[in-house]
Amino acid sequence: MFADILDRVNGPEIGLTFAPELHVFVSHERRGGRTTVVTDGSSTLGHVVESLGVPLTEAGRLVVDGRPVPVSHIPAAGESVDVEAVARPQRVPGAPLRFLLDVHLGTLARRLRLLGVDAAYESEDIGDPALAALSAAERRVLLSRDRGLLRRREIWAGAYIYSDRPDAQLRDVLERFAPPLAPWTRCTACNGDLGPADKETVRDHLEHGTRQTYDVFAQCLACHRVYWRGAHHARLAAIVADAVREFGDAPAAAGPQAT
Repeated sequence: MFADILDRVNGPEIGLTFAPELHVFVSHERRGGRTTVVTDGSSTLGHVVESLGVPLTEAGRLVVDGRPVPVSHIPAAGESVDVEAVARPQRVPGAPLRFLLDVHLGTLARRLRLLGVDAAYESEDIGDPALAALSAAERRVLLSRDRGLLRRREIWAGAYIYSDRPDAQLRDVLERFAPPLAPWTRCTACNGDLGPADKETVRDHLEHGTRQTYDVFAQCLACHRVYWRGAHHARLAAIVADAVREFGDAPAAAGPQAT
């Protein structure tokens, strides 16, 4: 809606060119190259870019007439703006790299945890304000396919998940942020740390068939869920091996599978 207002106001006229990676966010007529926008003379360049559909989490450098400017830059008449995509790998300064995923990204959260990546996940819809506040409080990168959520000013950092397919989602996050991988060290259910478990210690958590068949176990130190190399281990191991081969330098050791 704000984009329509921009087109009707009587203020400085500027030209913008969006990187191809950002075309998914802008209207079709703004994808072919330089597009002209009439601003109101007081809005920041960051506000203008967002009003045209691009969350600032996805915008890289803003280059005005060949020089990088901050998002707080006030556009002047005749300026030519190049909106670049986020450079990859993207570095997030100021805190350990940790993620927060919204209610629609449960499979991605479990796969990140499988790789040892700290990925908090809200299994219920707690609302955009609460998610944004949690991102800020815990200094986590908020991952979402909700563009409106990523425009909230209170989030600490964020990233749009471009695909609706878990394989592509995982690859996108690993390529963009290059998190250190430590497969089989984190609980896929609660995000807690895993530790080795003696079979007798976890005996009461196991079905009879499992006690008879398996001898190597791990247990979450937080929720006490028990893991072993069960029927679905081969599929999980393939996910780990593919990720480590392309994005990690840690050995893809065969780990336990959840109960």
